[in-house]
Amino acid sequence: MTISTKKRALAALVATGVAVALAGCGAAPEDSDGGDAGGESIDFLPCIVSDAGGFDDKSFNQLSFEGVVQAADELGVEYKNVESNSETDFAPNIESLISQGCNAIVSVGFALSAATVEAATANADVDFILVDDAADNDFDGEKDAENVKPLLYDTAQAAFLAGYLSAGYSETGKVGTFGGMEFPTVTIFMDGYKQGVDYYNEQNGTAVEVVGMTSFTGGFEAGPEAKSVAQNIVDQGVDVLLPVGGPIYQSALQVIKESGRDIALIGADADLFVTDPSTEDFVLTSILKDMKLSTYEATMSSANDEFDAEAYVGTLENKGVGIADLHNFEDKVDPELWTAVQDLQQQIIDGEVTVTSYLG
Repeated sequence: MTISTKKRALAALVATGVAVALAGCGAAPEDSDGGDAGGESIDFLPCIVSDAGGFDDKSFNQLSFEGVVQAADELGVEYKNVESNSETDFAPNIESLISQGCNAIVSVGFALSAATVEAATANADVDFILVDDAADNDFDGEKDAENVKPLLYDTAQAAFLAGYLSAGYSETGKVGTFGGMEFPTVTIFMDGYKQGVDYYNEQNGTAVEVVGMTSFTGGFEAGPEAKSVAQNIVDQGVDVLLPVGGPIYQSALQVIKESGRDIALIGADADLFVTDPSTEDFVLTSILKDMKLSTYEATMSSANDEFDAEAYVGTLENKGVGIADLHNFEDKVDPELWTAVQDLQQQIIDGEVTVTSYLG
C-alpha cells in the first residue's frame, strides 16, 4: 500500500472516530492543574490533551506532557491536562479545555488531527499545537486551520540508524518490528528501520530479514493484542524487536522475558533505558523524538505572543530526532559497528545517504 493510499484510508478512519465523538459526546474527563513555579505570573493557560496511550506511556504522550509542564513551570503559571481513553474522547476533551479558557492547547498524536482542526477553525483566538500531524486532513498540501502549529518528526532518519545497528548486531539474521495502528507516524519508524537493515545488507553482503512489517495491534495499549503480535514475531526467530506505539513495548518486553532467549528491544520516541528502568537489561538503543523540547518551545512562543504556525520538522541535523546511547549494551556491540552507525548519521545529515519518508 502506498503512503498516499494509506493516508486516505487513515483520514476516513480518523474522521469516523471524530464523528462518533461528536455524536456521543458526554461529560469530558476531569482535568488536572499544574503547580505555580513562583515568581512573576502572566495571564496564560497552557493545556494538553493526550492520545489513548495516556501521559504515563513512557513515550510520546509523556514527552509532550513534560514539555508543557516545563513551560508552565518556567512561566510560573498553572496548566491543565486531560487524558483520552479512546478516540471518542478527543473532541469532547479539546472542547473541555477551550471552555476552561486555555490559551494554547497541545494535541498529542495523529489521531487527534481532525478534532483539533475542527476546534481550531471555531476558535481562532486559541493557539493549537498538533504533535505528529500536518493538520492537512484533505491531503491537499495546505493546513486546514491557520492557528495550528504542526510538530513533525522525520523519525525514518533515526530509525534507519537503528535498523543498520540491529542488522549488524543480529546473530539469527532476523529482526522484527510491529506497530500500534497503521498511521504514517507509526509506519515511518518501521519503514526507516527496514531501509537501515537493507542498507546494511547492501554494504556488507548479508541478508538480514525484517519480520513484521505489516503487523499492527490495532491500538496503542499494552494488552493481549499487543502481546499476541509480539509473540508471533518472536516465534519467527528474531533477536531484535522494535515495537512502535507507546505502551505496546511493554507487551513486547513481556514476551521477550518469557522467551528465555537473548532478544534485544529497540525503544521508540523516548530513551526507554531512562524512562522505564525495567527495560535496562533489554534495550539495545532507542529511536528518539525530542517532543519535549519542541512542545516546550511552541508553548513558550504562544505565551510570549510569538506563536509561529509554520510546521516544525525534526531531523538528525536539527537534533529533533536521534538515536540513544547503547547503555548496558555497550560491551555487547562491536565498536566498529557503533562507529559505522555514527558515521552513517553524518552521511545522512550531509545528504550522502538518502532516507525516504512521507515527510520528504
